[in-house]
Amino acid sequence: MEMKETILKTFAEVFGDAEGTKAYFAPGRVNLIGEHTDYNGGHVFPCALTIGTYGVARKRNDNKLRFYSMNFGHLGVIESSLEDLVPSKEAGWTNYPKGVIWAFGEKGMKVTSGMDLLLNGNIPNGSGLSSSASVEVLTGYISTAMKVVTDIERIGDHAADIAEIIPHLVTVRKEGDPAVSQAIAMGKKDNAIFLDTATLEYEYAPIHLENAKIVIACSNKKRGLGDSKYNERRSECETALAELQKVVKIDSLGELTEEQFEQYKDAIKDPV
Repeated sequence: MEMKETILKTFAEVFGDAEGTKAYFAPGRVNLIGEHTDYNGGHVFPCALTIGTYGVARKRNDNKLRFYSMNFGHLGVIESSLEDLVPSKEAGWTNYPKGVIWAFGEKGMKVTSGMDLLLNGNIPNGSGLSSSASVEVLTGYISTAMKVVTDIERIGDHAADIAEIIPHLVTVRKEGDPAVSQAIAMGKKDNAIFLDTATLEYEYAPIHLENAKIVIACSNKKRGLGDSKYNERRSECETALAELQKVVKIDSLGELTEEQFEQYKDAIKDPV
């Protein structure tokens, strides 16, 4: 409740008043098992966190988009519009919410009005806990909840339906993965999610940690996908898949059984 009061108060200070606003929250997520399996059509085992992104939003009567982040308060209000959703370096963090709004249009849903949006996240940046994906899921949910987006009858107005569609929104991030968004959108208290990244089918797995805790340790190594080995590893996997597809009919590495891998592994030329 304290956070809700804080962000509503800040919204009023930044945008003049808080009339017609509503507060929202989307969690971060940590992956318990399954690294580099997500983009290879394998399984992952993530859970949502109690930390995440808080937001206050208000629907506008025009096409203007006004963004403010309490985490980057020195940047002030960053303005854009529904006609200006192209990612740019100057747009900074607002590329994430703008990317989701753009994706609604790409998926055939009409974005009819702008919004004022204030965010405040308590996920450490660059920690690998999906702070940017949390912003994206939050923006997607807000857009549908406030009916900024229309023509969503095919997914319904229920939270679960909205959560189901959000991972399928293509974002501006090259490294964005639907499985991450799925874990955030479908997170459930006291449960992890056993998720098939090839189909996005999932089931909840109860986790009751009596006398135990999940510890997320800080290695002091900032995690940035763009400047890490992530894209290199992903490229290597894509190359291995292309080589295997010459000798076996598969759409992803995750389809291979251990026996098939042993049978066809010589098709992979790179020892890495």
